[in-house]
Amino acid sequence: MSSASNPKPVVTGYPAAAAPSPAGGAAYPYPAPPPHAAPYYPAPYPNGAAPPPASYGAPFRPNTLFLRRLLAVAIAFFLLIGLVILILWLVLRPRLPVFAVSSASVSAFNLSAPQQLLSSDFDLALSVSNPNHKMGIYYDRLVAAVLYGSDTIAETNLPPFYQGKGNATTIRARLVAAAEYVDADVAKGITADRGRGDGTVNFYVRVLALVRFRARAWRTRWHVMRVYCDHVPVGFKNGTATVGSLVAPPKQCQVNL
Repeated sequence: MSSASNPKPVVTGYPAAAAPSPAGGAAYPYPAPPPHAAPYYPAPYPNGAAPPPASYGAPFRPNTLFLRRLLAVAIAFFLLIGLVILILWLVLRPRLPVFAVSSASVSAFNLSAPQQLLSSDFDLALSVSNPNHKMGIYYDRLVAAVLYGSDTIAETNLPPFYQGKGNATTIRARLVAAAEYVDADVAKGITADRGRGDGTVNFYVRVLALVRFRARAWRTRWHVMRVYCDHVPVGFKNGTATVGSLVAPPKQCQVNL
């Protein structure tokens, strides 16, 4: 029989052969990749506004509510303490102590004006009164000084003490100057004062201390107290006398805190 009357059966189930490449090259075994998409340009924001920043999730933050509550509690605590101190202060009404120079004397007073050297031995009695009837006063780190004008002649440290409520105390202070150099104006001023008719020289007494008020279990913090006793008159018999004493009633002092 001829081939035209008996055609060959077609076998199915096998892929057809790939078509040859248009350029005549080897066949591509996989489907061709899709074409590149056209570039995307977002529309500009109106009025030239900048776009919002990209969000990468909520940032990590501490527990701000706890911190706020802690801060509120701390502020309330300090306000309460301040209110209690204010109420105590208003109820107790602490008053400053009262100072006065009750007596003053000087011996071995020798001034060499040409060399501007001064030697002296001052003996002072300071009366201290506590006007508070509900509070005592602690005194610490006391320093007393004798000055002429603004120049210190002699100074000394005094022992600390406690003064009960409503009490009065006398402090003795001895201040010695041994051939201390003084300013020329100081030497001229003292010489001129001693040469006058009454021979009175006005000295200045200063006291510096730390004080604390106490009412039972309540105590204040330490405060710096300054005492100013101006124009304390010490009389000499003449311009060469080496001994002098207070020639006026007790000299009241000004106290600052």
